[in-house]
Amino acid sequence: MNLYNLSDTDIFLELAHRVKKRRLNLNITQEELSNKAGLHVQTIKNFEAGKTTNLLTFIQILRAFGDLDALDSFLPDPGVSPIQLLKLKGKERERASGNSKDNTNESSW
Repeated sequence: MNLYNLSDTDIFLELAHRVKKRRLNLNITQEELSNKAGLHVQTIKNFEAGKTTNLLTFIQILRAFGDLDALDSFLPDPGVSPIQLLKLKGKERERASGNSKDNTNESSW
């Protein structure tokens, strides 16, 4: 599946569908998942239906599934490049300076 061809809403709906399939494959009811995740059963129903939710709900569901490792695959820790570390004299970056070459997005305010 090419996610780049989907809208943000469609990607969220696909994620909700995958959570539901995972729950069913584990043979867990929505009520059992809500108890394991510490969420209200309606929150699970809303999530699986693709209704508005938040990232914390998703994390709680992953934890209940025992699938928090999926977050590392989803967004691996980029670490600090050795060259960048040298430039910063051992200090890790905390802020981005932006691209100084492209100022086309500057506000007229």
